[in-house]
Amino acid sequence: MAKPAKSFACSACGGAFPKWAGRCEACGEWNTLEEQVPLQVLPGGMKPNPARAGKIEFFGLAGLTPPPPRVPTTIEEFDRVLGGGLVPASVVLVGGDPGIGKSTLLLQAGTALGMAGRRVVYISGEESVDQIRMRAARLGLTEAPMALAAATQLGDILASLTQFPDAALVVIDSIQTMWTDGVDSAPGSVTQVRAAAFELIRAAKTQGFALMLVGHVTKEGNIAGPRVLEHMVDVVLHFEGDRGHQFRILRGIKNRFGATDEIGVFEMTGAGLSEVANPSALFLAERRGNVAGSAVFAGLEGSRPVLMEIQVLLSPNPGGSPRRSVIGWDSGRLSMLLAVLDARCGLKLAMNDVYLNVAGGLRITEPAADLAVAAALISAASDVPTDPSMVFFGEIGLSGELRQVAQAELRLKEAAKLGFAQAASPKRVAGGAARLSVPTSLKLVEIGHLTDLVGVATSGVKRAVQSKESS
Repeated sequence: MAKPAKSFACSACGGAFPKWAGRCEACGEWNTLEEQVPLQVLPGGMKPNPARAGKIEFFGLAGLTPPPPRVPTTIEEFDRVLGGGLVPASVVLVGGDPGIGKSTLLLQAGTALGMAGRRVVYISGEESVDQIRMRAARLGLTEAPMALAAATQLGDILASLTQFPDAALVVIDSIQTMWTDGVDSAPGSVTQVRAAAFELIRAAKTQGFALMLVGHVTKEGNIAGPRVLEHMVDVVLHFEGDRGHQFRILRGIKNRFGATDEIGVFEMTGAGLSEVANPSALFLAERRGNVAGSAVFAGLEGSRPVLMEIQVLLSPNPGGSPRRSVIGWDSGRLSMLLAVLDARCGLKLAMNDVYLNVAGGLRITEPAADLAVAAALISAASDVPTDPSMVFFGEIGLSGELRQVAQAELRLKEAAKLGFAQAASPKRVAGGAARLSVPTSLKLVEIGHLTDLVGVATSGVKRAVQSKESS
């Protein structure tokens, strides 16, 4: 039999290579290539044997399949991101920066499920039982029923899980600490993580319990380990936030049982993570409406409308290369908007340092934020605050035209609920007026081109100044 060829995999991105190198050619990381143990396949082992093989059943596209059953955790923000609750025999991967609150979130979710009468098993490979008990005491969760253990050997864990045939949830914290005797590699390596995840997922599908895996992340914010790990699981959640802020965002990246891009908002307190039912009010709580360079964006995160503040600061830079610093938005899109404002509106900002921030630590990915960013840039350049009673949303094209965005009604309803009186949005196309329901307390200001925004964005403050001077 021929000697199996060696292969090496990157522990950061999962890329495979035939020989070792100091640097991964796929992601550029250094000293991340590790040898993979090839599988031994006997000659003829993959050939079909009609005498032993079974027959699979095929179905047509027609038919009605009921939705999967849900097990609510009673934490509404968590259930929202999951799509309504945990699905039995599903696998959820939760990633996030160290210390962001992943273990706290899963401990709270597990104890809430235990208080609801469900069997929960929590296995930690990073902390001892006493450490987890100390966290539970700090959170006031010591009375919740939960089976707790500290272990890393996969064979012992799988054998012990058979003691809980009625388990509804099993938490593994974290998958990078698990190891099995069948793989000759260190814990946390690509081969170990993949093998341990496969065995745990097979146990979850066989015994019918929901499995939650905690995953480490790289310095770029991606889940560490092989990329195939994210394809093996049913749901991938990212727990985001800055440890300097109290806000935490649980974002759905992949969900086979629900919508993706849903978010759950939490606030980190001394008693653990508390739900934020109205994140728009939280993100705008400290906003000052009389400061130039600020605009309110009516955004959409999954199916949830969220209002957030866009802040822009311009600083003259007559010499050298101007700086573009962006937090919470796409820096390339900011450069495009600056070019459009220069070419179509005559707003010369090329010799200014531009600092843009999305207040509250939220990250915006949708192009609907173009209009709010443009309003903040115009306000900062003219040193006139935007209308404090107005929200903005709309996509801007290279010719300066404004384009429609999805779910405009949800954005308008959220703005009206928080007391805003006006909303600047793209001009509706012919026949679209009947399809858009505008709240009676909200005035819709439609803008067709970016040049029209200059007068609209600052009109409210100008009127207030003029009335004050006349009186």
